[in-house]
Amino acid sequence: MTTGELAGWIGGIAGVVIGFAGGIIGTYFGIRNTNGPRERSFMVKAAVVCWVAILGFLALLLALPNPYRWFTWIPYSILLPLGILYGNRRQQAIRQQESQNQQGEGMR
Repeated sequence: MTTGELAGWIGGIAGVVIGFAGGIIGTYFGIRNTNGPRERSFMVKAAVVCWVAILGFLALLLALPNPYRWFTWIPYSILLPLGILYGNRRQQAIRQQESQNQQGEGMR
């Protein structure tokens, strides 16, 4: 193994480790920074769906032969932004509903 190959392997492994660590930290703080039980429940479900979808995408990317692996980018590049938009809107709606419920309970 040449020095360049070794550097490539080290970079590849470090990239995977850093990527997973970033995903785990982002997931943790995304759930931790919720304001209520419904929002937290939604974020846990959304995190599970995202992790499963992204790991499935990566598995297909690694398992499929060329040129079929490149076709996995089409649904991924469409569904990821749509999923993010849906998740953000749904989280905001839950936050508004929970804040209205808290205001209503404060008046009693």
